[in-house]
Amino acid sequence: MGSSGEDRQEQHAGAHWEHLAPGVVRRRLPGWDATVGAIAGTAGVLLVDTGSTPREGDGIRREVTDLFGLPVTHIALTHAHFDHVLGTAAFPGARVYGAVGLAELLRHSPEALRADAMRYGMPAGEAAAAVDALVPPGHPVSGELTVDLGGGRRVLLANVGPGHSPHDLAVLVPGADGTPEVVFCGDLVEESGEPQAGPDALPHAWPAALDRLLALGGEEALYVPGHGAVVNARFVREQRNALARRFGVS
Repeated sequence: MGSSGEDRQEQHAGAHWEHLAPGVVRRRLPGWDATVGAIAGTAGVLLVDTGSTPREGDGIRREVTDLFGLPVTHIALTHAHFDHVLGTAAFPGARVYGAVGLAELLRHSPEALRADAMRYGMPAGEAAAAVDALVPPGHPVSGELTVDLGGGRRVLLANVGPGHSPHDLAVLVPGADGTPEVVFCGDLVEESGEPQAGPDALPHAWPAALDRLLALGGEEALYVPGHGAVVNARFVREQRNALARRFGVS
């Protein structure tokens, strides 16, 4: 028996999304291999990062809506880099969260964001348009904050930085019914290459940020890096120790 058009649409929407736990998915975006995640409750969806342009964000929005039949109502931005934040304009009405200080950084450095996008290969006109549409977070996270998505789905936002950037936010999805916790790490963790320490990184603080990340998720959690495949606590710990050696800190 052939699939209905509606079934084919759902299969197409989910083709690029990796299922991590019930109602928890992530996608590795083309181009810069940045991760976006989505966590569904009964009242809405929290999206972790939004892609590199409003056009890319619009595609993410449509796919997530097709997957869950719910709108994106909340967004957590893990840090300020262009490939993680410039799609936010595609989600009007969503509550946007970021670590304390992230909004001010984005508002005060649009030219640096545009130049960074162009340095990594984004066409100048597309970079300028994406930065012009930038939506800074309106809900700062200091310490930890719980977001209720309905149906018992509560997601923890944790300000675990600085490290990879001055304002690193992690997202913890508690486990249920035998499923492990899922931790969205942003670029504090990278699997597809050596962690990138740009001019805004704080190398002396990065290992401690990973210690906080490990304390948040524990030994059995799935850790979702900002770039690359899902990893375990051992990988995060080994990367933490490699960074400590690389930067000469404990």
